[in-house]
Amino acid sequence: MKILRITSSPRKEYSKSIKLGAAIIEKLLAAHPGASVKHKDLTASPFPHLEEVHLKGFYTPVEYRLPGYDEAVRHSDEAIAEIKEADVLVIEAPLYNLTISSTLKAWIDHIVRNDITFRHTPDGDVGLLTGKKVYVAVTAGYIYSEGPGKAKDFVRPLLQAILGMLGITDVTFIMAEGLSVPGVKETAFQKALDSIKI
Repeated sequence: MKILRITSSPRKEYSKSIKLGAAIIEKLLAAHPGASVKHKDLTASPFPHLEEVHLKGFYTPVEYRLPGYDEAVRHSDEAIAEIKEADVLVIEAPLYNLTISSTLKAWIDHIVRNDITFRHTPDGDVGLLTGKKVYVAVTAGYIYSEGPGKAKDFVRPLLQAILGMLGITDVTFIMAEGLSVPGVKETAFQKALDSIKI
C-alpha cells in the first residue's frame, strides 16, 4: 500500500494537525505492515498560486504549448502523478479563518484539472481519481462540529466537495477541535487521537 501525506501547516513542531496526521500514519502502518509513505510538505515547497501562464498551460495541448508552459504545468503534473500512485491520502488541514490554508488551496488548484482528474459531462462532473481512501486531519481552536460554530466550518464541506468532484468519495475526517477553548482544550487532542479508526 502506498500512502501520500500532505502537510499544510507552517507551524512545524508546534502544529497539532501535523501531530494528528502523524498519528493517522502510525495507525495505517501498524494495520498495513510494509506500506510506504511519501511526504509532501506544502509549506517547505509551496505550490505557486495560479496565474495566466498556468491556466494557459493547463488548457493547451502539449504539442501546442509555448515556451514556459511546460514549466508552469510541472507542479500540477507531478502532484497529480503522486495522487494517482497513492492508495491512501492523509491530508493535514488546520482550520485557518474558517477554511483551509492558502498553501493547501494552491495545491488543490493544481490537481483539479478538466479531462485529467475530472470530466464535465451533460449529467454532471465525473471524477477520474477513483478507488482511493482519504483521511483528513482537521484541527481548530474553536468547536465546529456542533453548536453555533457548525455553520462556519468551511474545511470539511469544501474538501468533501472537491475530493468528490475528483472521484474520491471514501473520506474520513478526524477532527481535533476546541484546542483553544478552556475546559475543552485539556482533553481535545487526546479525544481526536482516540477517534482514529483505520
